[in-house]
Amino acid sequence: MKRFSLRGLFPGGRLAGALLALGLTLAVGTAGYMVIAGYSFIDALYQTVTTLSTVGFREVEPFGTAEKIFTIVLILFGTGTVLYTLTLMVEQTLEGNIRSRFYHRRMKMQIEELEDHYILCGFGRVGREIAKELRERGARFVIIEQTPAQAEVARAFGYLVVEGDGSQDITLNRAGISRARCLLAASDSDSGNTYITLTAKSMNPHCYIVARVGYPHNEEKLRLAGADRVLSLYSLGGRRMVLSALQPLAADIMDTLATGRHGDLLLAEFEVSEKNGLAGKTCSHLTSHAPNASILGLRHRSGALVVGPKAEDTMHDGDIVIVLAEEQDIAALSNAAGVSI
Repeated sequence: MKRFSLRGLFPGGRLAGALLALGLTLAVGTAGYMVIAGYSFIDALYQTVTTLSTVGFREVEPFGTAEKIFTIVLILFGTGTVLYTLTLMVEQTLEGNIRSRFYHRRMKMQIEELEDHYILCGFGRVGREIAKELRERGARFVIIEQTPAQAEVARAFGYLVVEGDGSQDITLNRAGISRARCLLAASDSDSGNTYITLTAKSMNPHCYIVARVGYPHNEEKLRLAGADRVLSLYSLGGRRMVLSALQPLAADIMDTLATGRHGDLLLAEFEVSEKNGLAGKTCSHLTSHAPNASILGLRHRSGALVVGPKAEDTMHDGDIVIVLAEEQDIAALSNAAGVSI
């Protein structure tokens, strides 16, 4: 059986002890007046409280010698207990407010320092999984959550949180939308995700936006609002279940690739451009810098995706290359591409 403890209600051990001492003092004082003076419970409690608070009201009944001696003892020992308890309560309150202000101020400064980061709108069941994955991958991100209870849960996980409506300019500005690399609209509402996407895209047209959709007929609306990628969790879940049933090994490989790291291997992607000198070069030219690297895919600027490109396939400006390689090979490719992967 779980025992009741004042420590569970009051985090400060000293305050819990002081409250317990105050309660005992009130109980002793009340019991003393009931026994010595013959007061009723209410009269005894009233006399004890007026005595300890030093208010100075008259006695319920004129005191005799025994009552006066008991009152002197109660004042000497009880008043100090009351003052000590009140002092601790004020101290705990002020410390809590100051600690809270410093915490929010520090979080605000950390968010203001973020650049090329991710913004996650919504910390529901889907949002929690997204945040967990982003943290495991070492990505810098900030969460926007409108519900105070959910925002508090996100803070408890140690995430950077902006409390507010993700479709409002002021909230997105607090999350650093102008400096963000990507925004993930993962709220439970399709209309909410549409407004979030529309507002974010208008504030930062270069921000890549991934939006969640619940109903297939809303996909086109999200694309028109500016979403670069629209994902239906129901469709994805259905495809994955069918793949797991028909080709379980293929499903396992996809799950493994999705984790980003596979033992000594890393999954990475980078952009081909004129600046890094890779535009116009073949895939074999890229892998010559890292012979053990495997190019899994090549997405052209037009949006067409080539899975398992051939060595003679040409890379063009704006293409995205997806590579699976060891860390040293990733570093070599990064140096060759002139970018940080």
